[in-house]
Amino acid sequence: MQNTDRIWTLVDQRRTGYEDLSDRIWGMPELCYNEHRSVAEHKAMLEQEGFAITENLAGIPTAIMGEAGEGGPVIAILGEYDALPGLSQEAGVAEPRPIPGDGYGHGCGHNLLGSASLLAAAAVKDWLAERGIPGRVRYYGCPAEEGGAAKAFMVRAGAFDDVDVAITWHPSAFAAVQDAISLANTRIDFTFKGRASHAAAAPQLGRSALDAVELMSVGVNYMREHMPSDARIHYAYLDAGGIAPNVVQAQAKVRYLIRARELPDLTDLVARVKKIADGAALMTECKVEHRVLSGVANLLPNTPMEQAMQAALDRLGPPPFDEADQARAREFQATMTPADLSAAWRKVGLKPKPGLGLTDQIVPLDNGGVPMVGSTDVGDVSWVVPTVQARGATYAIGTPGHSWQLTAQGKLPAAHKGMVHVAKVMAATATDLMEQPDVIAKAKADLAARTAITPYVSTIPEGTEPPFGMSVVI
Repeated sequence: MQNTDRIWTLVDQRRTGYEDLSDRIWGMPELCYNEHRSVAEHKAMLEQEGFAITENLAGIPTAIMGEAGEGGPVIAILGEYDALPGLSQEAGVAEPRPIPGDGYGHGCGHNLLGSASLLAAAAVKDWLAERGIPGRVRYYGCPAEEGGAAKAFMVRAGAFDDVDVAITWHPSAFAAVQDAISLANTRIDFTFKGRASHAAAAPQLGRSALDAVELMSVGVNYMREHMPSDARIHYAYLDAGGIAPNVVQAQAKVRYLIRARELPDLTDLVARVKKIADGAALMTECKVEHRVLSGVANLLPNTPMEQAMQAALDRLGPPPFDEADQARAREFQATMTPADLSAAWRKVGLKPKPGLGLTDQIVPLDNGGVPMVGSTDVGDVSWVVPTVQARGATYAIGTPGHSWQLTAQGKLPAAHKGMVHVAKVMAATATDLMEQPDVIAKAKADLAARTAITPYVSTIPEGTEPPFGMSVVI
């Protein structure tokens, strides 16, 4: 489009401040719904940029929104800033070197994610002011993507009801439009309650809650043969009933994460898992209670939005990595396995380039590759607003997700270059859409067609509140 160069210039003019913001967020790695320092940094930047600010969005203390402009279409740019447990790591060091302390780290690059999205929104704000055209840009600071499903709660609260289109991104090894494929999921805690007794003197009087948890595991494992092949079920013991083997465990608790490709399949699978829990309780003469913590929908594609973003990517070209960046990336690749490297190329459907540390190309749209089998709460937004998601190249090819290697690369020059690059992509996509209202109309029609037969149904039961203060990793 004719104004592409100007929006890129507006991004470049403020890049240093947002590189610094991403580094500050990297230094304050906070888990879901506890991102108080991180959201304060984003609030300060929104104030500096002159956005009108809404705090405690959807009743979530660490969610925030900034808006600029008047009238016209509303374009949302979504950011995140939460961290992960167990991934503390010294920056820039190509070996495991945890930082003493709580052990949290930005092993999914969300320090970059929120910063780039806010950078893009700020550039679009100035572009709108310069052009003097109707239109609004919003930055949504979204906490707790890593298992807390904040966007799903925000959707339920109506935070996106008047949004026309939504744009976001995620750190990656490649620059691309994200394939809109993910798994819907639900997290459920099952608490079994039995009866304690002396395990040797009166075992017949005990009713073991731990036995019930183990029998539930057996039942779910047998069910795996009889569920969709792309579904996933994971579990973790939260309470095994104590440390004394000579006491029959009166209470035990297990957390299940249930995933499926489509929302109706997830609903069916959750019902079957609950029946298995009931059966385990019946076999052990225990009682069982279950509590849904969070849940997310699968991503919905949107062809007009994806084509618009791909056009912006193709105009911009690959990130400007230099040989120094490539050399640092190869240091990290030396810590990875051949399987890590081959999987990275296979995932995007590209032919491997041996010795290449950082990407040097734009992935074509619909290039094939291995579908994503993870989950994201962006999925819920995509069911109610036409949504597109970029992949921004910010780390070495082959870097495993949720790893110390990814955390360590989060402040490198290459990470900053990739962050600014994807901010330009998002900003250009937004301004292109502002100039082409017919594309926005097509995007809305695309969403309406996809949801006509299967409308959106939240995976979170009515009345369920966000799991504030709980660690629920996606």
